[in-house]
Amino acid sequence: MLFGTKTAAEKRAKFRKDLSSGKLLQMPGAHEPIVARIIEEQGFDGVYISGGALSASMAMPDIGLTTLSEVTQRGRQIARVTDLPALIDLDTGFGEAMNTARTIQECEELGITGCHIEDQQSPKRCGHLDNKSVIETDVMCQKIRAATDAKRDPNFLLMVRTDAKAIEGIEAAIERSKAYVQAGAEAIFPEALSTEKEYELFRKAIDVPLLANMTEFGKTPLYSKKKLEEFGYNIAIYPVSSLRIAMGAIESSYATLKKEGSLESKLDQMQTRKRLYEIIKYDEYNTFDKKIHNFKL
Repeated sequence: MLFGTKTAAEKRAKFRKDLSSGKLLQMPGAHEPIVARIIEEQGFDGVYISGGALSASMAMPDIGLTTLSEVTQRGRQIARVTDLPALIDLDTGFGEAMNTARTIQECEELGITGCHIEDQQSPKRCGHLDNKSVIETDVMCQKIRAATDAKRDPNFLLMVRTDAKAIEGIEAAIERSKAYVQAGAEAIFPEALSTEKEYELFRKAIDVPLLANMTEFGKTPLYSKKKLEEFGYNIAIYPVSSLRIAMGAIESSYATLKKEGSLESKLDQMQTRKRLYEIIKYDEYNTFDKKIHNFKL
């Protein structure tokens, strides 16, 4: 009921196995725990927890305003309701090397499967906006080594995102990624690639798993699963999709409410009460209550 049936250790081990299978793992974003249940029901490979979606849900821009506790606790809320692995966006690690080490251990303790930290200079910004800046390669490598040393479960995945392509160019981003792998990064997330050639160059140069970010309205074309498989990528995320879908529907429906005075014309577009109860497993809670409250007056 309250939690999935698999332990965090089991989910991490399964994720490692799936990651080494060679197939592309699709991990749609869940900005709320209930979305993770739908992702699991639809048969996807995992759940992605986006820092951008989290900050937007709090009505704030994605510029590093959220805190370690806010992000990791939302991660726990999402990860606990599904048997799927959950990969979380930890921005810049919430500080320097020692802060990053603590961040990794917090995530492990809270049952999250893996994470990525990025090489942006604080305050960071959305990876698909201009005027980003990145820290020095050796400073980022210090953070990666600290994160690696902080890990206690060897199956907890430490991924590193680089935003360097937009600032220093594709070759520099690749060289940085090689250094990150040497420092302990187990997977690489090259942010805001914009051409097939760039995807191919990264795959040719980097021999650890690669992540493709299929965010809408960004700098990256929305490649199909088949195309990403041809590129040889291992994970595809759709980070803010659930938020965008939900917000689009809310805006449209509430405009109708204001105009028409009721939402009757929108009922066929809403999730029914029955379907909601199915997703939140209402019957299981009801059965649990009956088993406990079985006294007679």
